[in-house]
Amino acid sequence: MSDQHRPKLELHLHLEGAAPPEFVRRLAGEQGLSLDGVFDQDGAYQYRDFGEFLSVYEAATAGLTSPEAYGRLTREVMHQLADHGVIYAETFVSPDFCGGRDVSAWRDYLAAIIEAADQVEAERGVTLRGIVTAIRHFGPDKARETALCAAETAGNWIVGFGIAGDENVLDPVDFAYSFDMAREAKLGLTAHAGEWRGPDHIMATVRDLGVDRIGHGVRAIEDPACVDFLAERGIVLEVCPGSNVALGVYPKWADHPIEKLRAAGVRVTVSTDDPPFFHTTMTAEYENLRQHFGWDQPQFDQIDATALEAAYCDADTKARLKQKLEVS
Repeated sequence: MSDQHRPKLELHLHLEGAAPPEFVRRLAGEQGLSLDGVFDQDGAYQYRDFGEFLSVYEAATAGLTSPEAYGRLTREVMHQLADHGVIYAETFVSPDFCGGRDVSAWRDYLAAIIEAADQVEAERGVTLRGIVTAIRHFGPDKARETALCAAETAGNWIVGFGIAGDENVLDPVDFAYSFDMAREAKLGLTAHAGEWRGPDHIMATVRDLGVDRIGHGVRAIEDPACVDFLAERGIVLEVCPGSNVALGVYPKWADHPIEKLRAAGVRVTVSTDDPPFFHTTMTAEYENLRQHFGWDQPQFDQIDATALEAAYCDADTKARLKQKLEVS
């Protein structure tokens, strides 16, 4: 079976960051928005460093200002997922951008996203679930409002709560109240850490926020004690190798620590993060893992099993996904 058609599960995907360039150009054209500096001569997203990436990201997603636009985005993203064999994905969605953290407005955006997700699932067989995500650099007070939106809509589709944004702003403990709110709502808990800050930040995130998954977490490799900490606690890393290379966390694929982490007993999964921005797909991630680290059926089966166990969806959904993996 080719890497493209192999069934895959993805746990770390930003909905806006997965917007295909063609969709962004079409949406901007409809609204008369300028996209100067967003694309290169080949029509791909362009940026030179992380700061410029954030600026391009903001400009590219400026047209996403209505529930209808988010419904259209969801359809586009899910068709892309299906094209690369993804049978299940969890996507980060933020009330900050979907209704300004107002619960009523957030419900309208969410309804449009879910309607689109259900349509594409019926057409293509790919299942999508949402992780409500606070934005770290917006501060703890706004994170509490985001957590309230999460708690009010927790259920079959909203299955988790997390935090993203500028990792160098504030500390994990500053957001403990929001994570407590989400925990009380019985949501799965994850947090971005260990991409731009080091091992101490990863361990503090686990301890202070009580998460069982970490987005990225790759800089754990810099401290054997942190590696042991993650392995002993069974913390799952949502690793995005192509993203890390594209943003310069590691200079090239051969330098990425995913295989060292896996071999040390850390539970790892594979995702694309913001795939068109990083010129990647789940197919490309698998092909690079095969090429650079010699991964084959045993390793891919292992990350499938880890992702299925770590997914925040309900037991019935997991049973369906397991059946799809077994018959592939």
